[in-house]
Amino acid sequence: MNQLVREWDRPYGMPPLDALRDEEFAPAFDEGLTEARANIDAIADNPEPPSFANTIEAMERAEKTLDRVCAVFFNLASAHTNDTIEALQRELSPRLSAHGSATMMNAKLFARVDALMQGRAGLELTPEQGRVLELYHRMFVRAGARLEGADRGRLAAVLERLATLSTRFSQNVRADEKSWTMPLASGDLDSLPPFLVDALAQAAADRGLPGHVVTLSRSLIVPFLQFSARRDLREKAFRAWVARGANGGETDNRAVAAEILSLRAERAKLLGYDTFADYKLAPEMAKTPASVRDLLMAVWAPARARAEADAVRLAELMRAEGVNDALAPWDWRRYAAIRQRVEHALDEAEVKPYLQLDAMIAAAFDVAGRLFGLAFRPIDAALHHPDARAWEVTRDGRHVGVFIGDYFARPSKKSGAWCSSFRSQSRLDGDETPIAINVCNFAKAPAGQPTLLTFDDARTLFHEMGHALHVLMSDVTYPFVSGTSVARDFVELPSQLYEHWLEAPEVLAAHARHAETGEPMPPELLSRLIAARNFDQGFATVEYVASAVVDLDLHSGPAPADPMAAQAATLDRLGMPEAIVMRHATPHFDHIFAGDGYSAGYYSYMWSEVMDADAFAAFRETGDLFDPTVAASLAENILSKGGSRDAAQLYKAFRGRLPGVDALIEQRGLAGNRE
Repeated sequence: MNQLVREWDRPYGMPPLDALRDEEFAPAFDEGLTEARANIDAIADNPEPPSFANTIEAMERAEKTLDRVCAVFFNLASAHTNDTIEALQRELSPRLSAHGSATMMNAKLFARVDALMQGRAGLELTPEQGRVLELYHRMFVRAGARLEGADRGRLAAVLERLATLSTRFSQNVRADEKSWTMPLASGDLDSLPPFLVDALAQAAADRGLPGHVVTLSRSLIVPFLQFSARRDLREKAFRAWVARGANGGETDNRAVAAEILSLRAERAKLLGYDTFADYKLAPEMAKTPASVRDLLMAVWAPARARAEADAVRLAELMRAEGVNDALAPWDWRRYAAIRQRVEHALDEAEVKPYLQLDAMIAAAFDVAGRLFGLAFRPIDAALHHPDARAWEVTRDGRHVGVFIGDYFARPSKKSGAWCSSFRSQSRLDGDETPIAINVCNFAKAPAGQPTLLTFDDARTLFHEMGHALHVLMSDVTYPFVSGTSVARDFVELPSQLYEHWLEAPEVLAAHARHAETGEPMPPELLSRLIAARNFDQGFATVEYVASAVVDLDLHSGPAPADPMAAQAATLDRLGMPEAIVMRHATPHFDHIFAGDGYSAGYYSYMWSEVMDADAFAAFRETGDLFDPTVAASLAENILSKGGSRDAAQLYKAFRGRLPGVDALIEQRGLAGNRE
């Protein structure tokens, strides 16, 4: 029997990741889709009057096998793919979209859901059941259940095409990232710190190449731009990095992006919305494009003012080195690093030996223990790659779930960092505990040496751990509202909030120890590190907000025939500083084009940051960053609730009110630049 479709009988219900064969996926999907279709048709054709049990709960169970197969396949497609998986992903994307459309546009099925929604007052539902019913009904409506005639078929065709294009977009970006390397001669390494030289050697070894190479992994590109004294090589690497998806040929994403935008605009019109942004934002906390724009522009002005002032200082440092040219994007990180050494006596090469990967994992676990009583015990589990590792998570001795960490960059993994799961928490059919996975792309140290992180890397680790806690601490009945199944502009709250504890002095004092001597980080270095927390925030905020505004503009009107021209027009209107580029240019903007997840929603990181600044203030106000009362409220009102209540209601239950933007501007250290 196919291992993917049967119940997993390994300890903790783990999937048989070590024993899977690529050829098992296609028949597993066939079986899962066939079973799901039969189950859904049986619900729709049920002669009994609709009830919550025979309709909503039945749908929660209808695709269980398919969900299991999808969880394994799509985790591998992101974290450890190959040509066979990528080919199958291209084939499956339109099939899965067609299956979804057939379900959402099943008139008899929607009639049952609609009847329950109209009569919900008399159903005596629990609050969670009421929320699940509301979300199911909304999902059907937003997927076209009320469309008639040709519009139904056209929407299904649009969605199927979008699924194909999104897969192509993502695979094109990964292909460009995988194929590019820049070999370095021994003299090119002279200005680089030992940790980076080692990482460049490991990157070459991973690809079967001699010597040292720069790749398009952020964990290599960013430190290379910071430390390399070779301006010509910095420019070459930077131009390749920002050109992903725009190199011509089969992997060029510019036409793909244009077609995606056109189809999204058509989708919105079919569903009765003026623009795709209006459609996408309706169920989110922001509700409207105008609300998003107000937030972004409130932050843009002080961030741009700070960045322009910083650019003047960086240009002075560049001229002091004898470079009589305009400050360019491939210069910014180098001279920002020099400025940080001058103004804060802080050098990343000095800090990095204190940030060992294993120690930072332990720090993240320690914080989870102190805040929420969680304990992490390493377990011997067969996983998808030898670099991945797993822990059993318990609370007061009770099994909570399994956490998997997959931390190193490799050619078979897409770039970035994310949290996913192999199984969500639910109590619908017994107590199903979650299996969460964090995936990162840190540069791996050579064998026998500890992997060292930048402070930004360590922050990423804490960020993804915050998402994992949202998965692991979920305590709901229905899978539909489990864990991170929340509004897009709320989902980043737990992750961004968790980042704050990395900077807690007691956390760094306990876990930041030198890789060679074992000595704790000196108090004065710790003080300098904390004092510099908002260093270069003008740059960081500008590159992010520019991307968010471009995303919003691309989706807020008629679809542009030329997305690159539209991107340029937005940046020109904003007055984008010449020495800074968008964090994610359109041709490699996976967040918004490799699926619908963050489309017209890249702003959500900042929307959530408004809340995370205010939420962390709740701890600071007590004088104890681990205050047990506030931590218990966070766990009870946010982390355990998933999407079982409206996001605004969850936040108000925790904090008593919704926050304003002032806390965010203060947190980023931009208050002095407000007009």
